[in-house]
Amino acid sequence: MPTHATPVAPEALAALEAELRELLGERGVSVELAAREKASVDGSRLSPVISQQLPLGLADLVAYPATADEIALVVGAAVRHGVPITPRGKGTGNYGQAIPFDGGLVLDMTRARAIVEVGDGTLTAEAGATMVSLEQAAAKTGQQILLYPSTAQSTIGGFLSGGSGGTGSIKHGSNHQGFVVALDVVHAVPDATLVHVEGDEAQPYVHNYGTAGIIARATIRLEPLQEWRGFFASFDTFEQLLPLMRSFGALDPAPRLVSGDLPTLADALPADPAIPRGRASLRAILDEATVARATELVEAAGGRVEDVREGPQTAMKLSMISYNHPIEWLQKAYPDTYFHVEVSGDALIDRIDEVHAVYDGGMLHIETSQGRPIGMLAGRYTSADDVYAGFAKLQELGVGYHNPHQWFVDFEPARTRELAATTDPLGLLNPGKLVAPTLSTGAKVS
Repeated sequence: MPTHATPVAPEALAALEAELRELLGERGVSVELAAREKASVDGSRLSPVISQQLPLGLADLVAYPATADEIALVVGAAVRHGVPITPRGKGTGNYGQAIPFDGGLVLDMTRARAIVEVGDGTLTAEAGATMVSLEQAAAKTGQQILLYPSTAQSTIGGFLSGGSGGTGSIKHGSNHQGFVVALDVVHAVPDATLVHVEGDEAQPYVHNYGTAGIIARATIRLEPLQEWRGFFASFDTFEQLLPLMRSFGALDPAPRLVSGDLPTLADALPADPAIPRGRASLRAILDEATVARATELVEAAGGRVEDVREGPQTAMKLSMISYNHPIEWLQKAYPDTYFHVEVSGDALIDRIDEVHAVYDGGMLHIETSQGRPIGMLAGRYTSADDVYAGFAKLQELGVGYHNPHQWFVDFEPARTRELAATTDPLGLLNPGKLVAPTLSTGAKVS
């Protein structure tokens, strides 16, 4: 459970509200209960472990800056009044990182959505710009972003602060692996301004949930636009599909996405004739030049190609039913039944029956990233203890895992704490998210 600080003094909140109304105008601040409640939740219900602890916090007020410069003004004002600051994009994260544990101010950055510049190989945008808008802007110049999260409507600030990978990760890995060129960040100091960092100096601000500095503007890498095709195939069994995760991942040019599901998981997805019920489903975003080879691979494995589709909307749809999303659809089909653990390693293919046996009702949604199988292992939920007990079994099988049922920074936490000591000396940035991993039950990361 998070440890909540003493509630913010009402007079401090009132003074901050008054100052923010001067800075942002009446529409730039809200203390209405509906707005505060909306700004205090994310996708945490995907985790039954966290769901049992909700609600975890409620904002005292919400600010809506419309530019990167206004983000800095809001942060400075909150620091001067000693009010905690929880940064927020679209709130599409799944594990509580955008919930204001200590109340205070929620900094909603979705109005700061300007695309500042699309250059040759780079794109600069403010934190609230959506990933789909960046992809569209890049495409108009014959370019594409390297990768984007499966929830393509999330914001660039949210993706860099709380996400890691997604569509495009087969080739480019995670968002801390060369994706970021430069950032304009805001530190939690009374005279906060935009601090420009580039290259290696920018990387410590990625995937730390805004605990050491809030990303207000980002410059990311682009690459030449490719002709993508949505590829749908199906199989009698999941075992026929599994070896293709390796062979599809090795296609050249590399796919942007490859996903595979057992029939039960596939049947929970939105109805689509290219995802026939009762059959294992393989879905991919392929370079047009590899479609013929992919078809050969599917047919040689005993499967059939259901459809090949063009257009950016197809790619977005395939992204939205990849990574965590099949688990979300499974939970909708079978409420209060399933949880998941993020997993990786060759055992997902080579020892699949043993992997499935780790949890009651085990089912693997499989992906591929940089030449290795990754996925989401679903199981029937009974208790948090049973979830955690499966981690040792996964390790015995050679399966890497990441426990998603927690909200603290678990990527380079020591580096983040060192940075935050100077960039957030009062500990006001996203309180409760930058802690030692051993303080959260079952929080081991591998």
